[in-house]
Amino acid sequence: MTDSTTPTTDHALKAKHRAMWALGDYPAVADTVIPTLGARLVAATGVQTGDRVLDIAAGSGNASIPAALAGGDVTAGDLTPELFEVGRRHAAAAGARLDWTQTDAEALPFDTGAFDTVLSCVGIMFAPHHQAAADELVRVTRPGGRIGLLAWTPTGFIGEMFATMKPYAPPPPPGAQPPPLWGDETHVHGLLGDRVRDIDTRTETVRVDAFGTAAEFRDFFKQNYGPTVAVYASLTDTPDRAAALDRDLDDLARRYDLGRGTMDWEYLLLTARRS
Repeated sequence: MTDSTTPTTDHALKAKHRAMWALGDYPAVADTVIPTLGARLVAATGVQTGDRVLDIAAGSGNASIPAALAGGDVTAGDLTPELFEVGRRHAAAAGARLDWTQTDAEALPFDTGAFDTVLSCVGIMFAPHHQAAADELVRVTRPGGRIGLLAWTPTGFIGEMFATMKPYAPPPPPGAQPPPLWGDETHVHGLLGDRVRDIDTRTETVRVDAFGTAAEFRDFFKQNYGPTVAVYASLTDTPDRAAALDRDLDDLARRYDLGRGTMDWEYLLLTARRS
C-alpha cells in the first residue's frame, strides 16, 4: 500500500509512451551519447553508502548503476521495463546490485518519504504532465533528503531537436508539456516551489563525438531513439515530409558541429533538499 495522491492515470497515454520508448534501442543511445551523465548527476547529488535511492525514469541504469556503486540502496524505476534487460547486464558487469521495477513517474508506488535521495537523468522530463511528476518526486523524498535532476535545455541541441521534429510529429495529447521545459530553471523552480531548499542549478554541456557527420547522427537517432523513431513512423505515407525532416536534422547537426562531428549538448543540473 502507498499513500500516493496522484490523480487517476491515463492508461492509454502511458501505454503509448511505454511503446515509444521500447522502439529502437534506447540503451544504445545512452551508452553512445551520454555514458558519463549518470555519474555526473550521482556525484552532484552526493549519494552515500546506505542511502535509499530512487532513480525515476531510469531507463537502462545510466544513473542507477553509478548510484549503486556509490553505496546506495537503489531502486531503478521506469515505465518501460523492456529497457531493464540491458540495464541488468550492465549492472552485473559493473558489480552493482539494485532493484528494477516498472513505475509511472506520475503515480509512484512508494510511500511518502520513502527515499533519502531521488534523482533522474534525462528521464522524468519525458513524463507528459510535469506538475504531477514533480509532485510525486517531492512526495517520495524524505524531509531533508536530496533531489538531483539533469535535463536537456530548451535552447540546447536536444531542445532544438525536439523543436525541429515538432512540425512533423502528430499533435501531443491534451495537457502534455514539452520535455525540454524541465531544462528551464524558472519552470523547474515553479514545479518544485517552496517544498525544496538549498537549490543549486547550473548549466553545463556534454561533449558528443560519436558521429563523424550530420548524416551519421541523423541515421543513428532515426534507428535508435524512441521519439525520433516514432516521428518517422508517422511519416511513412508522406516520404516527402520524411525527406524534409532528414534535411532539417542534418542542418541542426551541422550548426552544432565543432569539427569532425563533435558537438556540445547543453543540460541543466539541479540539486536541492526536501524542505
